[in-house]
Amino acid sequence: MSVSIPPLIESDDVPAEARLPTKFGEFKIRVFHEVKTELDHVALVLGDMDGPDPVLVRVHSECLTGDSFSSLRCDCGPQLDEAMKTIQDVGWGVIVYLRQEGRGIGLRAKIQAYNLQDQGVDTMDANLLLGHPADARNYEIVADILKSLGVSRIDLMTNNPDKVEQLSKYGIVVENRKSLIAGIGEENREYLITKADKMRHEISEEDLGT
Repeated sequence: MSVSIPPLIESDDVPAEARLPTKFGEFKIRVFHEVKTELDHVALVLGDMDGPDPVLVRVHSECLTGDSFSSLRCDCGPQLDEAMKTIQDVGWGVIVYLRQEGRGIGLRAKIQAYNLQDQGVDTMDANLLLGHPADARNYEIVADILKSLGVSRIDLMTNNPDKVEQLSKYGIVVENRKSLIAGIGEENREYLITKADKMRHEISEEDLGT
């Protein structure tokens, strides 16, 4: 007996997409509804996706404090800006913006983790002390979003090897990993050192200024 596997993405009779002018240039914004979590994720798309070269892609997890409030505790806002600018400079690419706040633990737990970090706990141990994984994110939905856009071969802007490994597992060919170093400063240096030392993020001592 065959088992019916529900789709990850809910199809819309009328796609939720529109033109999105930004300070970096114009994108097309498209919303994808994830059935399992009932979250709406976003793809910012520039250009034609059927070119001969791998598509430049940034997978960016939601960070209210960094993306919207310009927090200096992380490098998220500057990374998003740099990714948007780079895709505009190249002329085509995709940013997948995931509703996975706080590496997947949610906004409330993330701020609780910030409180522990203020007391001297590092970013990974703060999550663990609260009973959460160090990184709870899963990127299967990203693979589905990219495939729905006609994207199967990518150059991925990331410092996180887990993104490369997961997307490869879910059927996306990652031709190249491109470093995305932006926004490193005194307020987030220890945070990024922890990500490099404990979470395998590929950020050099030279980049960190250590």
